[in-house]
Amino acid sequence: MEELTIAELRQKMDSGELTSRQLAEFYLERINLLDGKINSIIETNPDALTLASSLDAERAAGRVRGPLHGIPVVVKDNIDTADKMQTTAGSLALEGNYAKRDAGVVEKLRAAGAIILGKANLSEWANFRGKNSTSGWSSRGGLTRNPYALDRSACGSSSGTGAAIAANFAAAGVGTETDGSIICPAQTNGIVGIKPTLGLVSRAGIIPIAHSQDTAGPMARTVADAAILLGAMSGSDARDPATRSSAKRGLTDYTKFLNADSLKGARIGVARTLFGTDQRVAKIMELSLDAMKRAGAILVDVELKSSDTFGRTELEVLLFEYKAGLDNYLGALGPEVKVHSLADVIKFNQENRAKVLPYFGQERMEAAQEKGALTSKKYLAALEKNLRLSRAEGIDAAMKKHRVKAIVCPSGGASWAIDLVNGDGGRNWDMDSTSYAAVAGYPHITVPAGYIFGLPVGISFFAKAWQEPTLIGLAYAFERITQVRKPPQFLPTTELGL
Repeated sequence: MEELTIAELRQKMDSGELTSRQLAEFYLERINLLDGKINSIIETNPDALTLASSLDAERAAGRVRGPLHGIPVVVKDNIDTADKMQTTAGSLALEGNYAKRDAGVVEKLRAAGAIILGKANLSEWANFRGKNSTSGWSSRGGLTRNPYALDRSACGSSSGTGAAIAANFAAAGVGTETDGSIICPAQTNGIVGIKPTLGLVSRAGIIPIAHSQDTAGPMARTVADAAILLGAMSGSDARDPATRSSAKRGLTDYTKFLNADSLKGARIGVARTLFGTDQRVAKIMELSLDAMKRAGAILVDVELKSSDTFGRTELEVLLFEYKAGLDNYLGALGPEVKVHSLADVIKFNQENRAKVLPYFGQERMEAAQEKGALTSKKYLAALEKNLRLSRAEGIDAAMKKHRVKAIVCPSGGASWAIDLVNGDGGRNWDMDSTSYAAVAGYPHITVPAGYIFGLPVGISFFAKAWQEPTLIGLAYAFERITQVRKPPQFLPTTELGL
């Protein structure tokens, strides 16, 4: 039952063959049986079965809220849930933080009938703490491993969500991204991830990094499941001004764009300048492009400069916005929480070095603490440069010049060996897949495309703002014609998978 899609699970519940409670019990049992291998779930919801029974009663009474009614999902542990689970961003500094209100995205998921089954581990503070961090490690949650090979990274920062969904611990999950934190763990764990247009999904109640780039997004085993989740998550929220546009541009149903013929006649830009130098990844990409051409796509090469052109100013913006956003979030917490500012977090980490800083430091936090207000000329100039290079002179220009509906490139490479001594330094990727869409605030979707020594590699589709319908259609058609994904086997190492 673990590989059933949301639509298939719904059919079984509609027919009476399966109840939501039985499904929740199945996933909880699977977590208990297998999560010891990958450590993807930081805690499960003690009320999950009660919620499932309540939703079963609603179904029996003839009330079905939609396709997510009674479906268990997991959310990243930087997303507020007003229940018996904590929200800590994986940090011991936030132990005891029980949210008084659901995050905006969680409110929408609950209203749609989804069961929040548990909270997923993550790279601590969404991987914005130290320079030499190890993806998937947090002081509260420990280390998340890749279910395809347990000695390999699950990437980050939504490592727990990616690994959990790949391992079939829930039907789907929610991650967050500032730059790569949905796309990388999705591709590295062999699943689908959607990083939406900035403002499509509410960020209220999510521990922030940078308001100009942060967004939550769905992670699932299929494009169809991710589309279902995105429809439930999207929409305006008075607590997040960026979602005002979502009232007009967002949709509550993205499944109507799941068209297997979407590639036929579609002009797609191929950003070979972002491919990197790994010939194994290049081979997977060429096979993927050939499949798209056979499906009727018209492929044209497009030019995008390296995102290094705005790499430094991107970091500058993140540091400024991190201090402002985190101080705002922490400042609203009650006295039961130990920290109420970024300065408090830095001090807590220093005082608890043995538990919090055993492998890497907090250089990013310290650099952010030195930044001034968001009225700073340095910040405003960096933000203007980022948006100009990623939008007007980047994605917008390339799409307009070549008249393409989307741009494709590799999502990443094969997962690297976990190294707590040197952090993610062992990752030798030189693909450039995430920063353009992340900095521009544009949508990006990754779909499984192939394997290197049994380790997943994904293909990325991205486009201009509010083009989720187009990207979902293209990704779905690609998924249908390639059928690449296979479930993980929890192998101790890649060598056993040859």
